[in-house]
Amino acid sequence: MKKYLVSSIFAGFSIILLNGCMTVGPDYEVPETSVPDAWHEAVLDEVESGEPNLQTWWTVFGDETLNGLITKASTNNLTLKTAAARIEQAAALRGVSASQYWPDIVAGGSASAVKTLNYEGDAYQAGLSMAWELDLWGRIRRSVESADATLQASVENYRDILVVLYADIARNYIDVRTLQARIAFAENNLKAQLETMELTQNRFDSGLVPALDVSQSQLNSSRTEAVIPPLKQLLIEAINRLSVLTGDMPYALLQELGKPQPIPTCADAQIARGLPADLLRQRPDIRQAERQLASQTAQIGEAKADLYPTLTLPGTLAVQSLGSSDVTYGFGPQLRWNIFNGKRIRSRVAAQEASTKAALYAYEQTVLLALEEVEDSMAAYANETDRVVSLETASAAAKKSVELVTELYKSGLTDFQNVLNMEQALLVQQDALATSRGLISLDLVGIYKSLGGGWAPAMDDQGE
Repeated sequence: MKKYLVSSIFAGFSIILLNGCMTVGPDYEVPETSVPDAWHEAVLDEVESGEPNLQTWWTVFGDETLNGLITKASTNNLTLKTAAARIEQAAALRGVSASQYWPDIVAGGSASAVKTLNYEGDAYQAGLSMAWELDLWGRIRRSVESADATLQASVENYRDILVVLYADIARNYIDVRTLQARIAFAENNLKAQLETMELTQNRFDSGLVPALDVSQSQLNSSRTEAVIPPLKQLLIEAINRLSVLTGDMPYALLQELGKPQPIPTCADAQIARGLPADLLRQRPDIRQAERQLASQTAQIGEAKADLYPTLTLPGTLAVQSLGSSDVTYGFGPQLRWNIFNGKRIRSRVAAQEASTKAALYAYEQTVLLALEEVEDSMAAYANETDRVVSLETASAAAKKSVELVTELYKSGLTDFQNVLNMEQALLVQQDALATSRGLISLDLVGIYKSLGGGWAPAMDDQGE
């Protein structure tokens, strides 16, 4: 009778606890982040409002080679494959957390030869044991909540790698074409300067000019010739980098990219920029930081649950054979409560709260850095677009000046120093022009990268 009474009281207590199940710790809410209503108007002459085409932004350049490189990288890039494996890992760990909802059931058995005073022979034993933790305070629920957010953060990390990867490919490809243009300008200038050196040599042989003109001409052409090898080295490095980004060996793209092609440009000078608030939905690094904050917040509740009693339902079923069969079983709730542990649990909770605070600050910093990146890239694009106009004028003027001063030198109406100065100025201006044209395209890539281009949110993400 007493055993029955004790079991009834224990069972009633368990029912009361089950009915009073709760989830401890703070419930996560997406933080309200203050962002400006519009971008800074001072730099927006070349960047219009509207919804930008971010998912396949690189197609604005109309370059099939670039499109092919990005397609190849989407399947072959090893960093991307590593991020995909991290998603699989996070999904598996989420399964580990969710498995705590279910009981652990273990089967076992043994066989042995036994000799006692009353029995000599074989003994067998087989049985099952079970342990099932009832999630009274939401420890398991918070653990699964944290694992869910971690899994989502790993997805955002994959998307962020996509954004960076596509921008890196576009930047290196633009570098390749820009370096080819700079090399072409340098080689053309070298050819013209060698012709000038031949002219000075002929005039010196005729006794019309001093040997200084020949020496200065040689100096000028040699200095221009020395500019070319470093540019070729940078070109090789850019091609090698592209090869690795697309999952290939260095030099794999040397033949494909070795033939010079124009620097990619955007046919439409107006670039849609969207609104600052769109960054919170589009930038994967912001989305990842927000999911990491959600994961960390759930860990507060997971730690707090250890302050409360743990109710477990254990059970055993065993069959023993020692001459005769004997069946034993047991089942009943077990209560465990950490009444004193030197504030270890509370210190763990405080640590999780501090980590959550740090995650919030990291999220807010990520938003600020994203806003800064967009503003900087738009300003760079607008200012470089203005700069290239002046460089085009200067380059044309320098080319014309070289033609005029060469004719004057042939006629004996000016000294060679003017020719030397104009040839040097032409090389500098043409190199600056090619660099600026490349920078415009690089700044455009920077705009799309800073806006989080390279992927598209699913329909159910639109309201995040």
